[in-house]
Formats: sequence, structure tokens, C-alpha cells
Amino acid sequence: MRNLKRALAAVFVLVLAAVVLFFVLENQQSVSLVLFGWSAPEVPVAVPVLAALVVGLAIGPILGVYGVQRSKRKIRASARRVVLNDN
Repeated sequence: MRNLKRALAAVFVLVLAAVVLFFVLENQQSVSLVLFGWSAPEVPVAVPVLAALVVGLAIGPILGVYGVQRSKRKIRASARRVVLNDN
């Protein structure tokens, strides 16, 4: 069963890599982004889109870990209050 999960994960990663490669190859037209008056150099459309994807993939797990840690702290504090009130 473990080997099946690894094989499925490998297939998923390969399919994802193929989709990203296809996206990059299909979106080669140049675009210049402007933000608050600052103009970025012209780059292919795929570059800012993939940059946003990578930033989102990095921020998502960080926020998830933060939420789990916060929940654990609340549970511990609640458990301490219950123990202190029982005494």
C-alpha cells in the first residue's frame, strides 16, 4: 500500500510538472506589470503567474502551521483552566 501511495504521488508530481511546462510554453507573450507607479521589466506572462503560484504555495502551509499551533495553544490553555478549576 505504501508503494502505491508513492507511485501515485510520483505520477501526480509528473503530471503537475507537465502542466506547468505546457503553461510556460504556451504563455510566452511579454507583459509589463505596474504597481504603485513602479513598472517592472517586460517578462513572459508565465513568469508572474508562476511566481504568484510559488508564493501562494509557500504562504499556505505557513498559515496552516500557524493555525494548528494556535489551536494547540488554545486547547492547552483550556485544559489548564479545567485542571485548575477541579482543584
